[in-house]
Amino acid sequence: MKQRNTIISIRIPVLITLVGCMLLQTACRKGLLDQDPTTEILISQYWKTEADATYALMGAYASVRPCFDRDYYFDGQGEYVRDRSGTNSATNNNLRLGDAYYNGNYNPTGYGGSFDKMFKYLYGGVNRANYVIDNVSNMLQTADTSSITNLENIIGEARLLRALCYFKLISMWGDVPFLSHTVSSNVDDANLEIGDVSRMPIGQVKDSIISDLTYAYNKLPAPSANVAVGRMAKTAALALRGKVYLYWGSWKNKGWPELEGFTQNATEATAAFTAAAADLKKVANDFGLTLYKGGEPGEIDTLGKADKLPNYYYLFTPKANGDPENLLYFTHGGTGTSQGEELMRDFAGRSHEGSQCWVSPRFEIADRYQLLTTGDFAPKLVPLNPTTVADARTRVNSAVNPASYANRDYRCKSTIQWDYEVSLGMVSLASTGMCPFIYKTWGANVVIGGVKYITYNTDGSNSGFVFRKFVRNYAGQGRSDGDYAWPVIRLADVYLMYAEAANEISGGIPPADAVDLVNRVRHRGNLPPLAAAKTDNHDHFFDAIEQERIVELIGEGQRSFDLRRWRVIETKWVGPGNAAGVWRLDTWNTQAQRYFQNTSFREYQQDYIFKIPQSERDRNPNLTQNVPWR
Repeated sequence: MKQRNTIISIRIPVLITLVGCMLLQTACRKGLLDQDPTTEILISQYWKTEADATYALMGAYASVRPCFDRDYYFDGQGEYVRDRSGTNSATNNNLRLGDAYYNGNYNPTGYGGSFDKMFKYLYGGVNRANYVIDNVSNMLQTADTSSITNLENIIGEARLLRALCYFKLISMWGDVPFLSHTVSSNVDDANLEIGDVSRMPIGQVKDSIISDLTYAYNKLPAPSANVAVGRMAKTAALALRGKVYLYWGSWKNKGWPELEGFTQNATEATAAFTAAAADLKKVANDFGLTLYKGGEPGEIDTLGKADKLPNYYYLFTPKANGDPENLLYFTHGGTGTSQGEELMRDFAGRSHEGSQCWVSPRFEIADRYQLLTTGDFAPKLVPLNPTTVADARTRVNSAVNPASYANRDYRCKSTIQWDYEVSLGMVSLASTGMCPFIYKTWGANVVIGGVKYITYNTDGSNSGFVFRKFVRNYAGQGRSDGDYAWPVIRLADVYLMYAEAANEISGGIPPADAVDLVNRVRHRGNLPPLAAAKTDNHDHFFDAIEQERIVELIGEGQRSFDLRRWRVIETKWVGPGNAAGVWRLDTWNTQAQRYFQNTSFREYQQDYIFKIPQSERDRNPNLTQNVPWR
């Protein structure tokens, strides 16, 4: 007898109709997800026109977006970002307000068992995409010739969204159930009838992902001004396919012992890296794409000022919405749409629209920003307590001496704030002028250079730094009303992924074009090209690529996935059985948090693969559990 299962246990509205202006006109102005769902109509009256299909596709975008637009939380599982959100920032039982991330553990260890909601909502996204694919495919049977191209484009976008959901599923859980069609005739049913679905081997799911992305690549238009803001182009499909191949190469190269039945295979790894390199190189070279502002560094202000910030900073503000560097992204509506992003609330403090600083840089990130003069690392910063060390504010390399941060990679000033760096304070939607950050001096009156200020008000940081990246430098929008288009894949990431794949298949000396692309990413930080010693063999060049991935992609949700696919968690922290663990310090030389204390081998295993939700296994006995969680 079949058992009723609820891998997808969320309510999925049948169809979303959008209000306001005509769809494409509104999309060009504000993005396709900026509008409120209003009502539902009968299926018998629907699926008649291209507009019907497009509106339904927007529902799929709206269903998938909330599973990706807070991926910055995952950076808390790495070494350079502290994420104290957990159950606080995300809203329980509200998908748009972060329920997919709710109750997740975003610490460097012990996190793999707490992502039941992400599992559930990713399948919700899969089912919504399947719903569009199935119904638009039926429309194709009788469509006019003039409609075929647009309908195939819509199917391509839906298949890309489905592929994106499945890619995150296999990246976290390995083998997962595969649903290729809508699982219920009534997708509004809160408990979908899917039968006793078993987990499909990861290799087969990967092949289905590649098939979806190949279809999308063949059907979607090339990027151009005619592609509406919020719609995927050919380059999104190709970049994601390259990323899937790259991850597959990493898994086959390094192994995934926590995934039962998965085997290392050098031949398969090489084939995957080769396919990844081909796709990613094509994105980099064949579509006329460039980094934001041509990859130029832009202007930078002196220490302690922020009237002129580098181009890298503005890449993470709505100024960059629609820029070609953002290949795969999700739009947000902004003020008055109930479709805003939460970046301000999560990355800024109380001085900035009452934000809560759920996400902040760790002390260790500052040492990753290299010197403009040498293109290499500066001497490590020395944490000193300015209340007990008389010359702490002036000592060379002191972490609380602002001069220690001079002449560094422009991405340093664009990304973090240290003592006496300023940002625009905002309260009740109005600017309060420049607001200096001084660690442990919250909302205090200070005089700097003869000018009175009120200091940055937040106790959310325990490192001595706060983020500047993602924090708006203008007033007028509340902390939850942002209209930034969140990037899932950027061109800079493509450059670095291509360099990694090409390095893996080079046989020793990295290819010149791979080195060139890494240097293009470095140039936006105004750094010199890599020294010859950084590119003379595979390992040295890999280290250079990793370095760029750390500083270029910080806060974008990439680091945790990199650490796991490279299998380096132990080497970045400590191995099993280390009693002392690792302390994270702050700029005052205080022990802030300790990780990996007395961590067992099994606990390390659990950090490499996530737990299949027990609630789903209770409903479906065919869902086996990953080995470290048995």
